[in-house]
Amino acid sequence: QVQLVESGGGLVQAGGSLRLSCTASGRTFSSYAMAWFRQAPGKGRDFVAVISSSGVSTFYADSAKGRFTISRDNAKKTVFLQITSLKPEDTAVYYCAAGTYGGIAELFGSWGQGTQVTVST
Repeated sequence: QVQLVESGGGLVQAGGSLRLSCTASGRTFSSYAMAWFRQAPGKGRDFVAVISSSGVSTFYADSAKGRFTISRDNAKKTVFLQITSLKPEDTAVYYCAAGTYGGIAELFGSWGQGTQVTVST
């Protein structure tokens, strides 16, 4: 397993942009697919995007297509989530996870502690 630490969240106005980062410890980062999930207040944890271990393949939730971009830097053991044109409904705790390529939480065995993103009107 790997240990994951997210950063980059914060309070931003609607229409703004953020880049979330998730840095891993351990030597096996490059062998894992990495994903982002989010959990809005009072709701369950939803899949946002996943990237394959090599970075070649990506897959997005329908709600994330067009405004969210996942990327990774294996040399820096970091995965990123770029979000543009932020909307109030993007307000959530964003979690990164390491595991097997796919779009469900059960595929991921290692999770970060989350970073809060709050979008104001």
